[in-house]
Order: sequence, then C-alpha cells, then structure tokens
Amino acid sequence: MNRQINFTSMKALNLILVLSAILASCSDKSVENKVVGKVKRPVLTVASKYPGRVLQHYINEGQQVHKGDTLLLLDVPEIEAKLEQAKGAVEAARAQYEMALTGATSGELAQVAAKLEAVTEQYNFAEKSYRRIEAMHADSLVSEQKYDEVLMKYQGARAQLEGVRAKYDEVKKGVRNEKIRMALGTYERARGALQEAMVAYDERYLVAPQDMSIETIALKNGELALPGYGLVTGYQLSSTFFRFTVPENRIGEYRLGDSFTVNSPFTESSYPCELIAIRQLTRYAEITSAFPEYELGEAVFELKMAPKDQEKAMDLYANLTVFLE
Repeated sequence: MNRQINFTSMKALNLILVLSAILASCSDKSVENKVVGKVKRPVLTVASKYPGRVLQHYINEGQQVHKGDTLLLLDVPEIEAKLEQAKGAVEAARAQYEMALTGATSGELAQVAAKLEAVTEQYNFAEKSYRRIEAMHADSLVSEQKYDEVLMKYQGARAQLEGVRAKYDEVKKGVRNEKIRMALGTYERARGALQEAMVAYDERYLVAPQDMSIETIALKNGELALPGYGLVTGYQLSSTFFRFTVPENRIGEYRLGDSFTVNSPFTESSYPCELIAIRQLTRYAEITSAFPEYELGEAVFELKMAPKDQEKAMDLYANLTVFLE
C-alpha cells in the first residue's frame, strides 16, 4: 500500500516538473523577442533662493501641476523690511529730483535776497570803519592792534558778502544741469533697488518651472528652508522617454533614428517611438532589462526611445515597465 502511494506521488511530481519545464520554455520564448525597459522622465527640483520658513502648501504629493502654478509660500521677514526701506528711499530721491527740476521757490529766493541785503549793510559799515581807521593809522593816532582788528572785520564782511551774492545769483538763475543729473541718478538708483527688493519679495512664492508630477515635498509648515535646498521634487511630464538596456551582441539591431513600438502591458497601450540615443553603460549602471542575456565582460548599452506623441505618453507613470517589440 505504501509503495503504491509513493509511486503515485512520484508520478505526480514528474508531471509537475514536466509542466513547469514546458511553461518555462514557453515563457522564455515569449520573452525572447522582447526587451524590457522602464518609463523615465527628467527629475525637477524646486529650491528656495532666500532663507525662510514654509508658511503654506498649495500642492500634495502625487499631484500634477502646470508651469507657473504656486507650490509653496515662504515667510521671509527680512525681504519685507528691505522692500519698505527701498520704497522710502525712492520717495526721498524723487523729492530731491523734483526740487532740482523746479529750482528755488519764491520764498527761498526772498530769504536769500534778505540775507544779501543784510550782509551788504554789514559790509558798508565795515568799509566805513576801515577807511576812518586807515586815515587815523596813517597819522599814527591808533595802535597797530586796533588797525588790524578793524581790517580783519572789514575783510570778513567782504568775504561774507561775496559768498551770499554768489548764492543769490545761483538761486536766481536756477539749479545747474550737473546737480539735476546727479539728482536723477540718485533717483534711478533708488528705483533699481526697489525693483530688486520687489523681485526678492516675489521669490517667497515657489512656482512650478514646468508641467510636472509632484513626487516628494521635503518640508512641512513652519520648517526652515535654506537657500538652494530642494523643497519639491517631481518629474517633468512633457519629456517622457523609454529606457532599455541591451548587450553588445544585440546592439547591431538598433540604429539612431529608427522607429519602434513600445508596449505598456499594464495600461494596455502602445507608443510609436524613435531611437534618439545609444550609450554604453558603466559597470555599475542600472540595468533595466529583466533578461539581459549578456556574457561576463560583455558591454551593455542603453537605448533611449522618445515617443512620437508626447501628450499621449504623459499618462504613463514614471518607472513603469514596458516592452520593446
């Protein structure tokens, strides 16, 4: 009885082995004519230009966004302070430039004229005093000390008169062109600083550089973002391509510019493609084909296929497995 059971078991085991061999041979034949590859897209990383804390998220992982969509908002108090400073500098520089254009007001001109009249009276008095002392000094009626004091006051009154008169002439004629250009330059420089501050202020909003699918969001609300730190990572949707690896004994089957068909078994769709690049992979490069069939020491090459209809390929997920017929 036991021998009969063992014999039956051996027959069943042999049957299973035969069926497995048949299925394996069929499977090998089905894969033999296909090259396995992956769907690939360029990786995009969105980083902050200025340090700040994450204030708000506008996207979620796995979401698809369009170029220009807002991803994150940062809180950067330093930029807001610089913006207010730049606005104040522009207002002050504009006032100086407008004052240079219009020249002195009637009130300012009246003040300078009154000052000129006052220093003229002082000069006339100083001149009369000097003439009297000069005559007395010639007759030796006053000391040298007294003469020098009156002479000094006379010369000071004359210098003051010349200075006020020059100021009066300048105010009456208007501001010189050099001063107007200098005021204009100061105004333009202040406007440039304001524009720079406004650009920095807009950098608080991180936007999508291209149509992309969001893969990872590095920081949460309240966390500090440093300059150049990648905050959002995703795949560019408009540049889908297919990556295959083949050994050197099959590289002769492929030529740049040739057309091929790539099948996606999981989405049940096919994509006409063009071979756009062939390059040799390094020893430790990623080999995407499940059955590369290459000998030890044999070189492995990467085939890069670009779909002819990029819009259709945008529906594929990155790293999805595909077959090259």
